[in-house]
Amino acid sequence: MAVKYTEILEEFIRDSGAEGAVLVSVDGLAIASVLPSTADEDRVAAMGAAILSLGERVTSELNKGNLEQLYIKGSTGYVIFTGIKDVAVLGVLAPVNAKLGLLLMEIQRTIKKLEKELG
Repeated sequence: MAVKYTEILEEFIRDSGAEGAVLVSVDGLAIASVLPSTADEDRVAAMGAAILSLGERVTSELNKGNLEQLYIKGSTGYVIFTGIKDVAVLGVLAPVNAKLGLLLMEIQRTIKKLEKELG
């Protein structure tokens, strides 16, 4: 099953120009990933689940509805975490020159594919 998730992530990276992607359980365990060699899969997975949980708490406490996406912009790129139903998180690493409109569109397309696979 992880092979199918990996194929979906590889297609996403090819189509979006992202540097990497990881599919994470809500418990913070990596389900599948296609990451640069400098990124530790387990650390990215744990951080993604933790930060999405914190983001959900912030939006709830500030009456901003349900968290949809969490963006982090660093000096050399972006990290975007998106919840998939209540079962997983998609984490994306992108370069600073990423076309965000295209990237966000591809994230949504990929999430639909992953939702079908996750059930």
